[in-house]
Amino acid sequence: MKTSLQFRLSQHLALTPQLQQSIRLLQLSTLELNQEIEQALVENPLLEREDDPLAGALRIASDGAIVGGEHAASSKSETTERAEDSVNGNASDSDQADGFDTGMADEGHADWGAPSRANGDDDESGPLNWACASPSLSEHLRSQLSVTQATMRDRALVEMLIEALDDNGYLTCSLEEACELCPPEAQIDVDDMQTALSLLQSFDPTGVGARTPAECLRLQIDMLLRNARADEVASLKLARRIVSEHLPLLAARDFIKLRRLLETTDDDLRIAHQIIRGLHPHPGVGFGEGSTDYVVPDIYVRRKGNRWHAQLNPDVMPRLRVNPAYAAAVKAERGKGDRSKEGQATWSTRLQEARWLIRNMQQRFDTILRVSQAIVDRQSSFFTHGAIAMRPLVLREIADTVGLHESTISRVTSNKYMATPFGVCELKYFFGSHVATDAGGAASSTAIRALIKQLIGVEDTKNPLSDSRLAELLGEQGIVVARRTVAKYREALKIAPVAMRKSL
Repeated sequence: MKTSLQFRLSQHLALTPQLQQSIRLLQLSTLELNQEIEQALVENPLLEREDDPLAGALRIASDGAIVGGEHAASSKSETTERAEDSVNGNASDSDQADGFDTGMADEGHADWGAPSRANGDDDESGPLNWACASPSLSEHLRSQLSVTQATMRDRALVEMLIEALDDNGYLTCSLEEACELCPPEAQIDVDDMQTALSLLQSFDPTGVGARTPAECLRLQIDMLLRNARADEVASLKLARRIVSEHLPLLAARDFIKLRRLLETTDDDLRIAHQIIRGLHPHPGVGFGEGSTDYVVPDIYVRRKGNRWHAQLNPDVMPRLRVNPAYAAAVKAERGKGDRSKEGQATWSTRLQEARWLIRNMQQRFDTILRVSQAIVDRQSSFFTHGAIAMRPLVLREIADTVGLHESTISRVTSNKYMATPFGVCELKYFFGSHVATDAGGAASSTAIRALIKQLIGVEDTKNPLSDSRLAELLGEQGIVVARRTVAKYREALKIAPVAMRKSL
């Protein structure tokens, strides 16, 4: 092939860095957005945040500098004066003229006069928090072990078994495996480990140390038998026999076969069933502190007159600005026209990046508000009557309404939440497929699931509704669905089949 030079004219789409940043910010959740902002604050000293979420606490930057937060209002001026005196001597009034806020430490500068809250009100190891904290399961068991008269050898074995418990209080290893973990010179056999396990299972909560759910329930019934009245012994023994021998049949709610195997009556079986339902299959739950994750909504929905309006949550909207002193300095150097100065181009680039980020942040929330308002207008019946009034909706309808692409709508509705009169819902919750009706219209799959849940909620537990019967009831209301569709929606709602919902 002969080498030659050729000119070729073509068109292609190129995403600018600003557009790439706008797209990336649009699909971030609130938590991811704050992490992105914190990273930008560390990398760009020209950017600062007016609403510092870490105000009142010390934040360590990546370069090791200590960044102070906002002080209490009562001591703001005093601490600021002490900080200025300790760092720069007597501060002049020109500091405020340069755009610095004396009530809040600037980004990258330490406020040495601020009282640290790291060991103050926010300290989780304070005496009040220590007194209110609930003990963990292992601490609760060790406190009972310390008051027993067991030998040091047995205590060591019980300690080993306590370490092998999971969060539900079950023993996660067999006794043989526990023996293998012991040193050979200790000469621990299965009988010694069984003795330690029996001691552990005598502790509170009852059922701890069990290896199977059947053993856990049996231990609790044995405890009830020790303090039972004479008229309760027969029912407790029947319940003990059920959990020891026929627990799978009880889980499958096969009461007919269970009654035949136990040779008992419906009344006795019902009483035993009630006893078993009152037991705790997870005795370890409830000990220690459980971290609760809360969803902070991005949008609030409020009713004004006869219309629902979407409003941005101000708590999730970070307020960013360019440091006016730094921006003025960069502008002054740029006005001199001296481009040979080292670092001038770098600071100009950082100033532009800061302005891009602020502009893209504002565009992000404006887009979220527009899309949310379009969803609220489309699903206004939901905010009045609930999920049963949900209308079918697809991304294309909202995209045509706000004049954006479907992919943009998908990014906006991902990991964004809306506070409604019926709870906090993800924006994607309002989109659903449609099912044809007899009248020629369409019903939302979300509304059908809500209707199925409502029908099952009022059913007779002795004669629950089957999937075929649910399909017939929906057909009577004009919604044409197949039995397998009803089964799919029921499983999505995590509702048990008809055989599992039947009671005596």
